[in-house]
Amino acid sequence: MSTMTTIAGQLDAKGLKVAIVATRFNDFIVDRLVGGAIDYLERHGLEKENVTLVRIPGAFEMPLICQKLAASGKYNGILALGAVIRGGTPHFDYVCAEASKGIAHTMMEHNMPIGFGLLTCDNIEQAIERAGSKAGNKGVEAAAAMLETIRVMEQL
Repeated sequence: MSTMTTIAGQLDAKGLKVAIVATRFNDFIVDRLVGGAIDYLERHGLEKENVTLVRIPGAFEMPLICQKLAASGKYNGILALGAVIRGGTPHFDYVCAEASKGIAHTMMEHNMPIGFGLLTCDNIEQAIERAGSKAGNKGVEAAAAMLETIRVMEQL
């Protein structure tokens, strides 16, 4: 009987270098995402001196900064953390779509795991729920996804 090969990533951050790209826009939400992500990564062995936090204006700038960080070759992974809250105009739709598309493009172009922690919420209550209350902390979830992806890629 043949045996199936299984590849799975371990949630071990020891020895990794990670960049966190965090928006200043809606920083009262984003700071909670950043705090959750850093706490998670430290609890899984990442040393704080191996984290670079890059503050940027908003979500629209995320792809450019992620691309620059990925191209540097200094990091095993990147976390993209931000919050866009719907307003009364279509601006929300354009910003969210372009940020998402640009981050995905960067990940594929540079073969770099990027944890996607950009909240796209209809209102402030949804954002608060996703930054550490009822719906958990999406910064933690993005960090976990990035970490597991790094470890899977090492095995491929």
